Amino acid sequence: MITQIWAWLTAPEQWSGSRGIPTRLVEHLGYSALSLVLAAAVALPLGLWVGHTGRGRWLVTGANAARAVPSLGLLFAVAMFVGPRISSNLAFVIPSVVVLVLLAIPPLLSGAEAGVRAVDPAARDAAYGMGMRGPEVLRGVELPCALPLLLSGVRAATLQVIATATIAAAVSLGGLGRYLIDGLAVRDYPQMAGGAILVAALALTVDGLLALVTRYAVSPGLSGKHRGGRAVADPKGQVLAPGPVRSEMPSKSRLEVS
Repeated sequence: MITQIWAWLTAPEQWSGSRGIPTRLVEHLGYSALSLVLAAAVALPLGLWVGHTGRGRWLVTGANAARAVPSLGLLFAVAMFVGPRISSNLAFVIPSVVVLVLLAIPPLLSGAEAGVRAVDPAARDAAYGMGMRGPEVLRGVELPCALPLLLSGVRAATLQVIATATIAAAVSLGGLGRYLIDGLAVRDYPQMAGGAILVAALALTVDGLLALVTRYAVSPGLSGKHRGGRAVADPKGQVLAPGPVRSEMPSKSRLEVS
């Protein structure tokens, strides 16, 4: 089976034409990116508002509860509702995007809300004490401090959307899910396995890129990479642990006059 999967992945015909892997990959990324942008436009401002004001937390709970709705069943339900009303290809695009948006909203909303809520109250109070208003505190203090959890929610939503975007093929759309649906129809198991490998590889690649973005976007003070104090070294010169900064002031005994 492994040999057959490798043969399918490396076949020249799989890398050209309208049904080739590059075309399917672009389609898959297009559906995923569109869904994530729409979900972020709704969930991130709402999550920041909930975390900043402390009101409407039931929205976060309700969004997380909505995860129990099966994506494939919701896709068919929306398709049956939208299909008779639209005659163009949008009759298939809209249901897929709606399902993926609803799937991406909970982690984005939770990450933004939890990130703002976890901000140190002392930092928030200091900002208000300096004369900053609510929106200024949110932009200048809470949002930078919330970036680790916010970006964690973005990564979780991206992984879920990329993995679930395969269901778009169930309503005659493209993407990497076509290899799963078409392979199942003709019982071409190497094609199905190859498509699954491509989806997993795409999800891991995008997650790795987002991890790099998180590494450079988050302040070192928040990520724990920067610690105050001097490093303590053993006789061989290897750093063991950060140590306290020793005072350079002379000790009391040196100041005493004999």
